[in-house]
Amino acid sequence: MHLKITYEMGVTLAVLAGLLYGLVKDKPADVLFVGAVVLLAALGVIAPDEAFAGFANSGMLIVAALFVVAAGLRETGVMDYIGERFLGHVETEARALFYMAAVLIPSAMVLNNTPKVALLVPVLIAWCRKRRISPSRLLMPLSFLSILGGTCSLIGTSTNLVVQGLLLRNHLRPMGFFEIGAVGLPCAVLGAAYLLTIGRTLLPDRKELIEQLEATRREYLVEMLVQPGCRLVGKTIAGAGLRHLPGLFLIEIDRDGEVLGPVGPDETVQAHDRLIFTGIVSTIVDLEKIPGLVPAADARYEVSPVEQRGRQLCETVISPSSPLVGQAVRDADFRSLYDAAIVAVHRNGARLTNKVGDIRLHAGDTLLLQVGPNFSRAFRNNPDFYLISDVEDSRPVRYDRAWFAAIIFLAMITAFVSGKVDIMLAAFLAAGAMVAARCISPTDARKSVDLPVLIAIAASFGVGRALEQSGVAKLFAGLLVEATRSWGPTATLAAIYFGTMVLNELISNNAAAALSFPFCLESARLLGVNERPFIMAVTLAASYAFASPIGYQTHMMVFGPGGYRFTDFMRVGIPLNLLMWIAAVVLIPWIWPFHLTAP
Repeated sequence: MHLKITYEMGVTLAVLAGLLYGLVKDKPADVLFVGAVVLLAALGVIAPDEAFAGFANSGMLIVAALFVVAAGLRETGVMDYIGERFLGHVETEARALFYMAAVLIPSAMVLNNTPKVALLVPVLIAWCRKRRISPSRLLMPLSFLSILGGTCSLIGTSTNLVVQGLLLRNHLRPMGFFEIGAVGLPCAVLGAAYLLTIGRTLLPDRKELIEQLEATRREYLVEMLVQPGCRLVGKTIAGAGLRHLPGLFLIEIDRDGEVLGPVGPDETVQAHDRLIFTGIVSTIVDLEKIPGLVPAADARYEVSPVEQRGRQLCETVISPSSPLVGQAVRDADFRSLYDAAIVAVHRNGARLTNKVGDIRLHAGDTLLLQVGPNFSRAFRNNPDFYLISDVEDSRPVRYDRAWFAAIIFLAMITAFVSGKVDIMLAAFLAAGAMVAARCISPTDARKSVDLPVLIAIAASFGVGRALEQSGVAKLFAGLLVEATRSWGPTATLAAIYFGTMVLNELISNNAAAALSFPFCLESARLLGVNERPFIMAVTLAASYAFASPIGYQTHMMVFGPGGYRFTDFMRVGIPLNLLMWIAAVVLIPWIWPFHLTAP
């Protein structure tokens, strides 16, 4: 095949390379995609209206409405009610995995996976704590099963809605509500069977977490400052009772820059000492109750008993796109950004030994924060970090509106399934009804909408348009078809799926779908076959990313709480990726034939 690179193709390839590099480096996806489409429009590859047409795309708008609906279910306690009864009286890990599969896959057909995982992480951790089971045995399956279930219906994951928007923009037949489920459901059942058998044997068992879970979820590094007048001043470590607190270990004492460690039981506590501990949440709370002993990571930490009554502790996980990544705690200016104070830091089950102020934050780190009573509501959808749980939840729940929220949600699902009401209209009617019925306030409804995600989705359509307009999609599709033509369209389908799957492990699922979509259309055109099988392959491959914690945002939400390592995802996820690849390549041509029969 003769290769001829035009100006438009060269520009598009350069911009695409920069975009992929930024996404792999965990730079903010919304900024990268907007920057890419602006560059492509400025350099004449696409027209300005084509660059920003995605902001009126129905798939993106449906995602926005569903954010509000899910928030209404949370605010009224409907999701809490479901979560508390999720595992019932299950006592063993094996039965817990079975019940998770039985509940998560069907529920994912009608409820987006991201808010569901956010709800169930603390529920599962509490269940593990009571039964002395490591959360590493359940949290990864939670994320995997939610993703598998999300490919069974149109609204199960935002990826399906992104592809739906691309279909409509290209004047192709839109997906039916359960159309993707023709392959998604068998794949989900197969994936669940893998997780219940072979996958379960590959899951890590972090034994060191079990002891911590008797009192809390994670072990943190915390630095406490001994103020003048503290009752500990002048006492030995043993005499102060600091050696036998449950789940606590005194690493060292920082005294005027001199580090004392290991700390003996006869060492005397002095004013202005900085005591560095590793400890569990309940023990940190006990330390705070000692007058004159305060967390030292934030000099403005609220110590007044009167003011403390208006604040609480909250645990968060730093996201890959957070501006906090790479910054030292003392330089992060956390209070100015979020009106909260960093109390302690946890990193993936590892025992940190630095002083808290010197720790450079990583994606996946869990922070213990002192926050105001409205922090969770205000920052629940902030892209800088994922909220896991409040240590003391003071957020009032609108239980009196729970029935209204449940009825609205069921009405929306009925409208979706019936096909008699446009999906976008039904989603916005449900979102508006949530506000009108006071299930959620207008302010909280606005805050629930994750704008960075929506902006990234909308701008990604412009990048996809540039791939088409410039001829890049035609070029790569031609190379792909040329390499696989002798084996038939099934080989091309397998290659497109595999390429999308690998891309999805490096960048976001929605970005992978948008970037791969143009190759589907061009490959089908060159082969002279139906484009539907290729589109369905990309839709599935853009969700099935199990081998990397950055492949899907729900993976990052369980990464820190489960004490996982990158290799844990590779060990469990690579076989599941390959299994889904084989199943999809076998099933897709059977459900959507390459050659359509004439009517």
